[in-house]
Amino acid sequence: MSQKFQELIDSERPVLIDFFATWCGPCKVQSSVLNTVKENIGEKARIVKIDIDQFPAIASQYGVRSVPTLAVFIKGEMLWKESGLHDVNTLTNLLTDFAAK
Repeated sequence: MSQKFQELIDSERPVLIDFFATWCGPCKVQSSVLNTVKENIGEKARIVKIDIDQFPAIASQYGVRSVPTLAVFIKGEMLWKESGLHDVNTLTNLLTDFAAK
Protein backbone atom coordinates (compact mmCIF):
# COMPACT_ATOMS: atom_id res chain seq x y z
CA MET A 1 0.00 0.00 0.00
CA SER A 2 2.81 2.46 0.75
CA GLN A 3 3.93 2.45 -2.91
CA LYS A 4 0.34 3.02 -3.99
CA PHE A 5 -0.05 5.72 -1.34
CA GLN A 6 3.11 7.42 -2.60
CA GLU A 7 1.74 7.44 -6.16
CA LEU A 8 -1.52 8.88 -4.83
CA ILE A 9 0.12 11.81 -3.02
CA ASP A 10 2.58 12.52 -5.86
CA SER A 11 -0.30 14.21 -7.68
CA GLU A 12 -0.01 17.71 -9.16
CA ARG A 13 -3.46 18.43 -7.74
CA PRO A 14 -3.93 18.70 -3.99
CA VAL A 15 -4.82 15.42 -2.28
CA LEU A 16 -6.63 15.65 1.04
CA ILE A 17 -6.10 12.53 3.12
CA ASP A 18 -8.70 11.82 5.80
CA PHE A 19 -7.05 9.57 8.39
CA PHE A 20 -9.99 7.96 10.20
CA ALA A 21 -11.10 4.91 12.18
CA THR A 22 -14.40 3.04 11.93
CA TRP A 23 -14.90 3.25 15.71
CA CYS A 24 -14.45 7.05 15.77
CA GLY A 25 -17.66 9.08 16.17
CA PRO A 26 -16.24 12.45 15.05
CA CYS A 27 -14.80 10.71 11.97
CA LYS A 28 -18.33 9.93 10.78
CA VAL A 29 -19.22 13.63 11.09
CA GLN A 30 -16.03 14.62 9.25
CA SER A 31 -16.84 12.14 6.50
CA SER A 32 -20.19 13.78 5.75
CA VAL A 33 -18.50 17.21 5.76
CA LEU A 34 -15.96 15.90 3.24
CA ASN A 35 -18.74 14.69 0.94
CA THR A 36 -19.95 18.29 0.69
CA VAL A 37 -16.40 19.60 0.25
CA LYS A 38 -15.94 17.13 -2.62
CA GLU A 39 -19.04 18.53 -4.32
CA ASN A 40 -17.72 22.09 -3.82
CA ILE A 41 -14.23 21.53 -5.22
CA GLY A 42 -15.01 19.08 -8.02
CA GLU A 43 -11.85 18.16 -9.95
CA LYS A 44 -9.59 20.75 -8.28
CA ALA A 45 -8.49 18.27 -5.63
CA ARG A 46 -8.91 14.67 -4.51
CA ILE A 47 -10.17 13.43 -1.17
CA VAL A 48 -9.01 10.02 0.01
CA LYS A 49 -9.90 8.17 3.20
CA ILE A 50 -7.25 6.07 4.97
CA ASP A 51 -8.35 3.75 7.79
CA ILE A 52 -5.59 3.93 10.41
CA ASP A 53 -6.44 0.44 11.67
CA GLN A 54 -5.95 -1.05 8.20
CA PHE A 55 -2.86 1.03 7.38
CA PRO A 56 -1.10 1.75 10.69
CA ALA A 57 2.32 2.15 9.02
CA ILE A 58 1.09 5.04 6.87
CA ALA A 59 -0.59 6.71 9.86
CA SER A 60 2.61 6.31 11.86
CA GLN A 61 4.80 7.60 9.02
CA TYR A 62 2.83 10.87 8.96
CA GLY A 63 2.57 11.27 12.73
CA VAL A 64 -1.16 10.64 13.02
CA ARG A 65 -1.85 10.25 16.72
CA SER A 66 -5.58 11.00 16.83
CA VAL A 67 -8.51 10.76 14.46
CA PRO A 68 -9.83 12.41 12.49
CA THR A 69 -6.61 13.91 11.14
CA LEU A 70 -6.62 15.62 7.77
CA ALA A 71 -3.52 16.22 5.65
CA VAL A 72 -3.00 17.89 2.28
CA PHE A 73 -0.30 16.66 -0.10
CA ILE A 74 0.92 18.06 -3.42
CA LYS A 75 3.68 16.31 -5.39
CA GLY A 76 4.37 13.99 -2.45
CA GLU A 77 4.92 16.78 0.05
CA MET A 78 2.70 17.25 3.09
CA LEU A 79 1.81 20.95 3.10
CA TRP A 80 -0.82 20.98 5.85
CA LYS A 81 -1.96 18.67 8.63
CA GLU A 82 -4.43 19.13 11.45
CA SER A 83 -6.38 16.88 13.79
CA GLY A 84 -9.98 17.36 14.83
CA LEU A 85 -13.18 18.34 13.05
CA HIS A 86 -13.15 20.90 10.27
CA ASP A 87 -16.12 22.61 8.65
CA VAL A 88 -17.08 22.67 4.98
CA ASN A 89 -16.04 26.28 4.32
CA THR A 90 -12.61 25.95 5.94
CA LEU A 91 -11.77 22.82 3.96
CA THR A 92 -13.24 24.10 0.68
CA ASN A 93 -11.20 27.32 0.98
CA LEU A 94 -8.08 25.42 1.99
CA LEU A 95 -8.22 23.11 -1.03
CA THR A 96 -9.17 25.92 -3.41
CA ASP A 97 -6.13 27.90 -2.21
CA PHE A 98 -3.79 24.92 -2.63
CA ALA A 99 -5.23 24.17 -6.09
CA ALA A 100 -4.55 27.76 -7.19
CA LYS A 101 -0.82 27.61 -6.35
